Amino acid sequence: MSFITAYCHINENSCSVNGEVILLKNEESADSWFKQLYKELALEYPKFYKMDMLSQAGFLGSELIKKANPDLISNYKDDEIALLFANSESSADTDIRFKESYQDKKTPSPSLFVYTLPNIVLGEIAIRNKWFGENMFAVLPKFTPDFYVQYGTILLNTGSKAVLAGWLGILEGQVEVFMFLIQNGNSNGKPFDKENVIKYAGF
Repeated sequence: MSFITAYCHINENSCSVNGEVILLKNEESADSWFKQLYKELALEYPKFYKMDMLSQAGFLGSELIKKANPDLISNYKDDEIALLFANSESSADTDIRFKESYQDKKTPSPSLFVYTLPNIVLGEIAIRNKWFGENMFAVLPKFTPDFYVQYGTILLNTGSKAVLAGWLGILEGQVEVFMFLIQNGNSNGKPFDKENVIKYAGF
């Protein structure tokens, strides 16, 4: 049996882990909201600053989940953790900015072009953590709990022992991020089913 053992939310103004708010956006800060979160986590990963918002969202969510569950890395082999993400905007947030770079500014930006695929966030998280398990990024019309339950169950029944899953809604300043960890056999959480995915997602 599998269980949801940790989860986090990030929106435009706040960040919470397992239902507890850990940081509110400082409107007076010169730093972006995601940069404020990065500093709060006291991370040292310079590549963060080169990522687009979608990848930064996934990166921050994965770090928050790891912090809430410190044994995550040590408990699993590098191919036993799967990644399962989705959203409804694909990489549109960066696509729009890349389009502006070559249509309006006449200088196509290679650094933006790199992020014009939504699954780049999977690579960023995998490289950061040296996780080489299965991974999937789906573009769906809306948040769909059944997608996570059905696909996550397949992953957990075919070799993966944990799944880091998430909904990464990023578009033109709007932020709707929900990430959660599913673990096989770890009963320190709620059963991994549609009801609990809806409950923790909160939308």
